[in-house]
Amino acid sequence: MSGTTLDDYTDRYAARIHGMAQSEIRALFAVASRPEVVSLAGGNPDTTALPMAELGDMFAQLLRDNGPAAMLYCPGQGDTRLREEICRVMASTGIAAASPDDVVVTVGAQQGLSLLATVFLDPGDIVLAEGPTYVGALGVFQAAQARVRHVTMDAEGLIPEALEAAIAESDTPPKFLYTVPTYQNPTGVTLTDRRRAAVLDICDRHGLLIVEDDPYGMLAFDGEPPAPLRARTDDGVFYLGTFSKTFAAGLRVGWVLAPPAVRDKLVLASESQILCPSAFTQAAVTRYLSTMPWRQQVKVFRTLYQERRDTMLACLAESMPAGMTWTRPGGGLFVWADLPHGIDSKAMLPQALAERVAYVPGTGFHADGGGTGQMRLNFSFPTSERIREGVRRLAGVIDAATRLRDTFTA
Repeated sequence: MSGTTLDDYTDRYAARIHGMAQSEIRALFAVASRPEVVSLAGGNPDTTALPMAELGDMFAQLLRDNGPAAMLYCPGQGDTRLREEICRVMASTGIAAASPDDVVVTVGAQQGLSLLATVFLDPGDIVLAEGPTYVGALGVFQAAQARVRHVTMDAEGLIPEALEAAIAESDTPPKFLYTVPTYQNPTGVTLTDRRRAAVLDICDRHGLLIVEDDPYGMLAFDGEPPAPLRARTDDGVFYLGTFSKTFAAGLRVGWVLAPPAVRDKLVLASESQILCPSAFTQAAVTRYLSTMPWRQQVKVFRTLYQERRDTMLACLAESMPAGMTWTRPGGGLFVWADLPHGIDSKAMLPQALAERVAYVPGTGFHADGGGTGQMRLNFSFPTSERIREGVRRLAGVIDAATRLRDTFTA
C-alpha cells in the first residue's frame, strides 16, 4: 500500500470505464420528462392502468399483517414464498420444470444481468448480442470490459447463419449469447419458432451459453407469445425475468433462473453488491401475485398497449415521408424505425427536442457505432392523443431534415 495515492485509484477506475458510452436514454431523460415534450423515448409501463385503490388496501394489509418482518433483512437469494410465486409465473409461460431453489431474486432484471456478467466475464471476453440490442445490456458488458460482437437480425429475429458465422469468426470462444427473443428491445421483433430451434441447436453444438432476457413476453397483442427458449431446454439457458413491465417498475423486482452451480455464485455476487434484495418490495410482489388478479391485469396492459401500438402505426403511415420504414411489433413496448437514406437520427435529435418531441437514436443500441439511420419509439407510456401529436411533430422534423438533405445533395 505504501506510495499508492488516491490519484492511482482514480486512474485505475478511469481506465476500467474508458470508452463506456453514456446511455442515450439517460442523456435524454431530463429533457424528455418535461411536460411540454412528447416523449416517445422511454420504456415505462403505464402504471395509471393499475388499480391504485385496491393496491393501497393491499399495501396497508401487508403492513398490518407482516410489517415488522417486511422491514427486516432477508436471505440473499430472496424470499422463499416469492421464489415459489415466480415459478408459477414462469409455468404460465411454458417454463414448467423450474424449481424455487434455482431462482435468485434480483433488483430488477438489470441486476440479474450484472450478476451474470460478474460471474462469467473477464476483460477482453466476447459476448454475442443481437444488433441492435438493449442499451442497458451494452452498459453492463462495457463495464465488464467485454467485447460485444453483434449478430445480424431481420424481421424474423436473430439470423441463425449470422450467429454461426459470428462464433466462427471470434478470435476467442464467446462466453455467451445475450438475446431478447420475444418483442425485442429496441426493435419489437420476435424470433420465430423455426429460428428458436436453430439458435438452440447452434449454441448446443458449440457449447455456447445463452442469456435469455424476457421482460416483454407476456405483453402479446397478436395471439399468444411463443414459448421462451428456456421452456424448450433447461440446458445452457439462463433466464432473466422481471415484474417491471407487468406490474410496477418502481418496485425493482426481477429474477434469474440458473442451475445450482451458478446459482450459488450469483447469490454470493449479489450479497457482495446489495447484501439482500428489499424484503418489503418482495413481500409486496408476493402478496400481489397471491391475492390480486394479476393475470387479468396483464390482459389490461395488453389491450391498452395494443391500442397505442395501432395508433402509432396508423400515424406513422399517415405522416411519415417516403423512404421511411418501421417494424410492426406483435407485443412489447417499442417500434423500430429506419429513416430515409442519409438522415442521421442522433444529429437530428436537437431539432426534434426543439420541436418538443423525443425519441432514442439508434446509435444507443449498437456497440460498434451503427444505427445512425434508425430510432426507437415507445408507445406504452404516452396516451394515444400524445402519440398522435408526437408523431405529427416528429414527421415535421424528419421532413425538414429530408428537404435539407435534398438541398445539399442537389
